[in-house]
Amino acid sequence: MLGKAQGLFPNSEAKGKSSEKALNETPNSELRHDTFDAMATPFLAGLAVAATALAGRYGIQAWHAFKTRPPNPRMRKFYEGGFQQTMTKREAALILGIRENAPADKVKEAHRKVMVANHPDAGGSHYLASKINEAKDVMLGKTKGSGSAF
Repeated sequence: MLGKAQGLFPNSEAKGKSSEKALNETPNSELRHDTFDAMATPFLAGLAVAATALAGRYGIQAWHAFKTRPPNPRMRKFYEGGFQQTMTKREAALILGIRENAPADKVKEAHRKVMVANHPDAGGSHYLASKINEAKDVMLGKTKGSGSAF
């Protein structure tokens, strides 16, 4: 072999007796250490491959579980009931999205925000607009009687 003839390999036959002597003079602990390194490297590589496979399997299972879970609403839950015959302060606060004891300036601000979103000229319902106006009147204490015209 070319490497043996040129002396590229340390324990080649080209060196003759000196290589046997060097091998015999090498302590057993070094030989064991070299053998351990030679055996440990494939073991560690296999262990890394197994860990990667298990991590990939777990990742795929987690992804499928994530995709099949029911969707969680990211918005707050709205009031599910219909409108009452005569609007109460609680119902008015729910419509405007404020507390029942909110000050007048908060009521007016909330009314404006809700009304902008539901105004009939912008595609909103006339019925909802009248209920929003009624909610503002109830919160400000300006009720005239039976409530909405509808």
